[in-house]
Amino acid sequence: MTISVESLLGIVVAALDEGKGRDVKIIDLRGKTTIAEFFVIASGTSDRHVRSLAGNVEASAKAHALQPFGLEGEDAGEWVVVDLGDVVVHVMKPPVREFYQLEKLWAETFPVAA
Repeated sequence: MTISVESLLGIVVAALDEGKGRDVKIIDLRGKTTIAEFFVIASGTSDRHVRSLAGNVEASAKAHALQPFGLEGEDAGEWVVVDLGDVVVHVMKPPVREFYQLEKLWAETFPVAA
């Protein structure tokens, strides 16, 4: 089954909203890099919340017949990455997000959409 990147973004954002993800940001990378078309970044309030949010994204993708390419960081729960191909989801605890500042890193070159 083929799904548009916009539909995939909708699935991801809905899963994060359902899990009460905080400060969800979408970074548009189209035409700028081959890594992905979008990064979605969200914060969780604890290790458990971060893992739960990533699990929601993974489960929602699978419910739409989409198998994630990878899931990294679940053991620690500080920063979990869900690779959905065109959309890569980063779920982090606020101190980790502040330290790495992915939005700032990518926004210096590419616009950040919310």
